[in-house]
Amino acid sequence: MYHLEQNNYLYFLLLIPILIALFAYNQLWKKKKQLEFGDFNLVKKLIPNYSNSIVVFKFSILVLGIILLIISLSNPRYGTKTEKIKREGIDIVFAIDVSKSMLAEDIVPSRIEKSKQIINQIINRSTQDRIGIIAYAANAFPILPMTTDYSAGKMYVEGINTDMISSQGTALKQAIEQASYLFNEESNSKIIILLSDGEDHGSSMEDAIETAKEKGIKIISVGVGTENGAKIPIKLDGNLIDYKKDNDGQIVISKLNRELLKEIAEETNATYFELNNTQNIVSKISSFLDQTEKNEAVFVKTSEYKSHYQWFLAIGFILLIIEFFIPEGKTNWKKLMKIIKPERK
Repeated sequence: MYHLEQNNYLYFLLLIPILIALFAYNQLWKKKKQLEFGDFNLVKKLIPNYSNSIVVFKFSILVLGIILLIISLSNPRYGTKTEKIKREGIDIVFAIDVSKSMLAEDIVPSRIEKSKQIINQIINRSTQDRIGIIAYAANAFPILPMTTDYSAGKMYVEGINTDMISSQGTALKQAIEQASYLFNEESNSKIIILLSDGEDHGSSMEDAIETAKEKGIKIISVGVGTENGAKIPIKLDGNLIDYKKDNDGQIVISKLNRELLKEIAEETNATYFELNNTQNIVSKISSFLDQTEKNEAVFVKTSEYKSHYQWFLAIGFILLIIEFFIPEGKTNWKKLMKIIKPERK
């Protein structure tokens, strides 16, 4: 079927009724002036070569040529192709902690920025995996549904920050549940890569972990932070103005909760990794993913179109050339043909 790539050019077609109206008005004006000059039949005898039907014919060719040129600008494309492509990959959901504790700088440049670097590098190694993204603090919500558009994935990762969720806390239970919803039930290989400092202030995660186990979801947990912890900076326009304090006015020290993150990974038959060297962590996670069974026999429908604007362009120009050479008056075609192609003696 036909598909127009640049539909906006079709608005020029609105000029056609205006041209027709102007032409009709001009024809009526000419006829009125002829009647004012004298008897219509007498006037016709004075201009015997003039033909109103030829004028209308010329104008019709002109309009048709313009219409075809406008259609050519919209680049008509035709043809569809359905292709079945076999995909062997893993469904991966990145669940990233965006609570304020992720601003701590015991991991340079900060916990959240380092987490984003890891996600981007894992996306870079993906070729046939589907990816999705969840952000969470006191609540969790999906940022990116499952897709193989890795450029879009990295674009969304770039926009992740700790101001995305106003209510603070770290509800790992909601993060695991939301990530579980993104997976296709038919997928065999489902992985959640959970990036957090593990400071969970939510409810018990037993139900969420049980749900993940029932759906065959493995949770790779990445501990982002240090055991000694760090202060949580409060910045304005990139400048440090204070540190986060508790209700008693004491500076809060955010520490890595290693045991909680280990438990989540072990309960779902996955592995816990502690963030130190970025390349080392990415290599270990990639190795785990490579050893994971791949989803197979996923077929994708694609469509391909071939441009046909050149046909409309060529015919449009030919009509304009024909219109230019057609005289408005009556022509002795036999005499004209003799001039063009004289008889042989």
